[in-house]
Amino acid sequence: MNLEDIKGIGTKTIETLNKMHIFNILDLVTYYPYKYQILKLSNINENTNSSIVVEGIIESIPKVNYVKRNLNRLTFSAIINNLRVNVVIFNRAFMKNNLKVADQITLIGKYNKIKNQFIASDIRLSKIKGVKIEGIYHLINGIKRNSLNKIINSALTTNYYLIDYIPNFLVTNYNFLAKDEAIKILHNPITISDLKKAKLRTIYEELFLFMFKMNYLSYKRKLESKAIKRNVNNKDVEKFINNLPFKLTIDQEKAVMDIFNDLNNEKRMNRLLLGDVGSGKTIISVIAIYINFLSGYQSALMAPTEILATQHYNSIMEIFDNYGIKVRLLVGSINKKEKDNIILQLKNGEIDLIVGTHAIISENIKFKNLGLVITDEQHRFGVNQRKNLQNKGVKTDVLYLSATPIPRTYALTLYGDMDISIIKTKPKGRKEIITKVKKEKEIKDILLHVLESVKNHHQVYVVAPMIEEDEESTLNNVNNLAEKFKLAFHNKVNIGVIHGKIKPQEKDNIMNKFQNNEINILISTTVIEVGIDVKNANMMIIFNAERFGLATLHQLRGRVGRGEDQSYCYLISNYDTKRLKVMEESNDGFYISEKDYEIRGEGDIFGTIQSGDMSFKMANLKKDFKILLQAKKDSAKFIEENIKDNFDKYPQFKNIISEITFIN
Repeated sequence: MNLEDIKGIGTKTIETLNKMHIFNILDLVTYYPYKYQILKLSNINENTNSSIVVEGIIESIPKVNYVKRNLNRLTFSAIINNLRVNVVIFNRAFMKNNLKVADQITLIGKYNKIKNQFIASDIRLSKIKGVKIEGIYHLINGIKRNSLNKIINSALTTNYYLIDYIPNFLVTNYNFLAKDEAIKILHNPITISDLKKAKLRTIYEELFLFMFKMNYLSYKRKLESKAIKRNVNNKDVEKFINNLPFKLTIDQEKAVMDIFNDLNNEKRMNRLLLGDVGSGKTIISVIAIYINFLSGYQSALMAPTEILATQHYNSIMEIFDNYGIKVRLLVGSINKKEKDNIILQLKNGEIDLIVGTHAIISENIKFKNLGLVITDEQHRFGVNQRKNLQNKGVKTDVLYLSATPIPRTYALTLYGDMDISIIKTKPKGRKEIITKVKKEKEIKDILLHVLESVKNHHQVYVVAPMIEEDEESTLNNVNNLAEKFKLAFHNKVNIGVIHGKIKPQEKDNIMNKFQNNEINILISTTVIEVGIDVKNANMMIIFNAERFGLATLHQLRGRVGRGEDQSYCYLISNYDTKRLKVMEESNDGFYISEKDYEIRGEGDIFGTIQSGDMSFKMANLKKDFKILLQAKKDSAKFIEENIKDNFDKYPQFKNIISEITFIN
């Protein structure tokens, strides 16, 4: 049965559902609510700061006023708890014809007693009987809540095919609900107790499946046949390190030793180098490349953007200047003739190191003897992209770099199939970034500091949470801030704007201008969060800082403080300043990530971990970490007991194993 076979689904609806990544009935029935609200009838007494649910009868014909573009207001009077109340709801003009005088309605919203006004966020024609638990779904333009509810409920009545990934003995042990029953409850919960049981069952299954993959990869790697065996003299590596223009930190030295040992034994390296912003991960990868070069093998370093790839190429060329190592850059913007030449040289073994973007995983790229693959900001690439590069060699050693600081306990669990090296200490000589939390009314003092910085030939980042203006939002946006800054500096300062909607070539052009100091102030969204290295930039200003997790703020702050001069970060917010004060306290990303977990609950840090490797519809790695640990333990035991029989009793796991990506 296909989507078009479900009652109420037409061609346009299918197109909309596809945009929501719903392509079949299974996708539809597992498109779970992201939160739930309890609708319980209330009485109107005083002003309400939180939403309440009331019932009423429409008394007057609803009217629509168009306030401005993209903003309309629907108003009418209603009798609520024997009071005549003025009801207002915004951007619901389409409801006018469905609301008739004398209709009984349910309203959700806030009541202002002084104005005798009920500001509604939603209006229902159906009555709420007693208490109702209602799921809230992520929606996009083209589909409304009621329509999605009807479609999902229609799908739930069909004979869709479900695969249960919790082994029967665990279902029994934990007294889990049946999978189909849990799915129905998640969409139409009757009691809070049933909802908790359905969520627990679904969360456990997602985490069990994830940890099964991690544990299976780890188990298989222990059984792998011999990989590349190098025989590099430790003194040659020490000489290279001693010739560097700086001294390695203790953590860097330990990471180098980890990698050296990996590359000099017969076990294939599969290591994650986890380091804070500015901790010096790049130089560790350079040393790894040098060790691989001494062994006579080629290396590949893949970065997520052309800007970051070019930065790596330039810094590596400078370090390898006198070592006879042939390094080339392969990115999408180079011309065909040059690209063809690089492809030929790689195949012939004339290139020792290729640095590039996903262009280096193209099918026509062949290596003579690829021995080491390094993926920078590895979470920005999908599993298959990383696999494609690794499989261009035979038993290739792999090093992943990540600037997402997470506590070691979490890292060891989430990256269970990898060895981990963590860099916490930062290179000597770097000054701590001075961070201040400011209210918007204090912007004048900040602008004076910006002007002083620009006059001293420094550059400034400005970050906004939005690209364009939203009529219903009070948040700052990139375009609006650009106009304000131009006005503030009387167009005497060069201002650039960059965001995700700009074409890649234009984005690279703007960033190149900023790197060359042709742009003084760069106004951006979080696209500059990772990898941009402009040593001349010494100030970061983040508007509506309360909208970001501490981990993201720390990543953004890490764009400055890369030169010798003192750098500053201003977090502008009229709210949540207690949480933001953590940023004033410390420049340590690991400390900040811990605080993010404590204060924010669901920090944003997990949103960047292994993107493309796992897709949780219900589980949350922070909230459900205890369940994750149990799932890890259960899945390891399950593998140990069934791998000898090749999971004959559990055919669903045979399919999972065939999909798991690891280096063959």
